[in-house]
This record gives sequence, structure tokens and C-alpha cells, in this order.
Amino acid sequence: MKFTVALLPLLFASVTTSISLFSGSQMILADDGHDVPGKNPLRFCQNEDKYSLTINYVDLSPNPPLPGKTLTIKASGNFTAEVVEGAYINLSVKYGLITLLRQQADLCEQMKNVDEECPLDGEKTLTKDVELPARIPPGHYSVLADVYTKDNKQVTCLTAVVQFG
Repeated sequence: MKFTVALLPLLFASVTTSISLFSGSQMILADDGHDVPGKNPLRFCQNEDKYSLTINYVDLSPNPPLPGKTLTIKASGNFTAEVVEGAYINLSVKYGLITLLRQQADLCEQMKNVDEECPLDGEKTLTKDVELPARIPPGHYSVLADVYTKDNKQVTCLTAVVQFG
């Protein structure tokens, strides 16, 4: 498989982590961000022109993701500035008002999970299959994945808000 390093940490952090918590029927809720191109529930946290990662598209299949099914993620993007060791992801997952997860992860370490490594730059593509659990608690989930360089310059920021059950 070929992976887009540009989008992997975001997809792993925001999609696979959040998806593994969901079950039942689901509904995507609107917010004030900008839609990420493609077939997905992702939104940019703010105007995407401010980011050093330009996302061409992120396609999820099935969309919306379904419990007990394989989620296929296909994505493409372009790093307009090099991302080197020391880059990180701030990840937050909430169930309603309850924070389930808040952590900071090393971006370059996460990239090793998809056979990529830092430095990251230029055009990248990704295809990843994720096995979703059959049972996911129903409820309102929100996910935030905010990515920074080692110099604290924002690479990108994505959110997803989903209602299950």
C-alpha cells in the first residue's frame, strides 16, 4: 500500500480513534469549519489556507463508517513545507461533554505505522484499511486532531462530529 504521510496522522488520530468508539446508526452534525474535500465527515478547524498541508481529498468507504465493517481510507495531500522529527499531534476525543482521550503523539513515530518516515514533504497519497469493532457505544462524539511542526507551526487541524444510535 502507498500511504500519504500528509494525511495519515490525522486519519489515524481523528478517524480510526474516533470510529473505534462508535456504534449503531449515525448522523454527521454540522459545525462552523470548512469541509475536507472528498467523501468523509472531516472538517478543517479554520480556513485551510493557513495550513502547510493541502489536502486534495479524503475518501472513506463506507461513508459513514459502519461497526463491524472494514473502513478503507484513501487520501491525497501536499506538504508545502517540510515536516521533520519533533512534529506532533494533539488529539482529543469526547463522548458528549466527557473527554475520553486527550494526548500528544509524535507525528514521525505515527508515520512508521504506515511505512513512512520523516521528513515529510511534497505530494503524498495514502490507502489504509481499518477493521472497525462490531460493538460501538451509541452517542455524540467529537474528535479534534491538531498537527504541528517541531517549531510549533500548524501543519493542519481537523475535526469530526458524529452522532451514533
